[in-house]
Amino acid sequence: MALAFGPDVLDFDEEAEVARVTVMLRDYLVRNKRKGAVVAVSGGIDSSVVAALCVRALGSERVFGLHMPEAESAEETLELSTSLTDALGIDSVHEDISPILEAAGCYRRRDDAIRRVVPDYGPDHKSKIVLPSVVDSDSLRLYSVVVQAPDGTRSTHRLTVDAYLEIVAATNFKQRTRKMLEYFHADRLNYVVAGTPNRLEYDQGFFVKLGDGSADVKPIAHLYKTQVYALAAYLGVPKEIQERPSTTDTYSLPQSQEEFYFSLPYPRMDLCLYALNHGVPTKSVAEATGLTTEQVERVFRDIEQKRRTTAYMHEPPALAAPIEEVGHH
Repeated sequence: MALAFGPDVLDFDEEAEVARVTVMLRDYLVRNKRKGAVVAVSGGIDSSVVAALCVRALGSERVFGLHMPEAESAEETLELSTSLTDALGIDSVHEDISPILEAAGCYRRRDDAIRRVVPDYGPDHKSKIVLPSVVDSDSLRLYSVVVQAPDGTRSTHRLTVDAYLEIVAATNFKQRTRKMLEYFHADRLNYVVAGTPNRLEYDQGFFVKLGDGSADVKPIAHLYKTQVYALAAYLGVPKEIQERPSTTDTYSLPQSQEEFYFSLPYPRMDLCLYALNHGVPTKSVAEATGLTTEQVERVFRDIEQKRRTTAYMHEPPALAAPIEEVGHH
């Protein structure tokens, strides 16, 4: 008889998982002669769990936190990330990246791109980009920009491919600037940079190449988001961080990860990704997630499509010819 499929497939031994990550982190540092780890803390669940795992593995005196909000970050970002570094007892520094972003033209370039579809968009407007839900139809899903005028009225505008690409390219300055500062502090301290993607983000290419996708170690890239939340509770991450909804914290309007990229809340996305990875029948997935079998099949197709389109994100630099090791004779 087929076993029932449900959220408990993601249950795991938190203590054993912490032990596994601890061994990996310690081995990597010894092998590469590094003394500790730098973690960019955003007040979100993933970076909080990575920081807590690093403290378990290395001790609080060998973990350094970086708070890097900018002009468009959520108001609570710095407050939450500070509550984490206080709880963990780690040294940290606040780096306001807004001046760097301003100098690089991050905001200006993005606003210029939005004006291609919303000509009267100005500095006093706010915006975010959104994607239609994958479960609602099989039609081609195209990004739109949601614009909020100074008087609070909102409008939604379909983006051209050029405008979409330029908006994303401009906002990618944020992740790449943060990574530049992470490596400054890592080089200064002779530490490694710990990356924070979970399995969903890592698998689906939800990161910026050479931005938040760049790191020396990625301690939670094998864990589903549901498991990251379980580890947060096990490791005693502050309650207000555990209860904070997942956000990209990239655009000037609040934006969930679902409306920007995944199109489904993470508990359902996790189950769909697990099911696809383990060959679970769509009927069982539908029963467990409350979706129809047709909707599950759409989600599966979307997962596989994202894997194809973001494969380049995982690629190392290409060489024209292999570089052979020079042996000793």
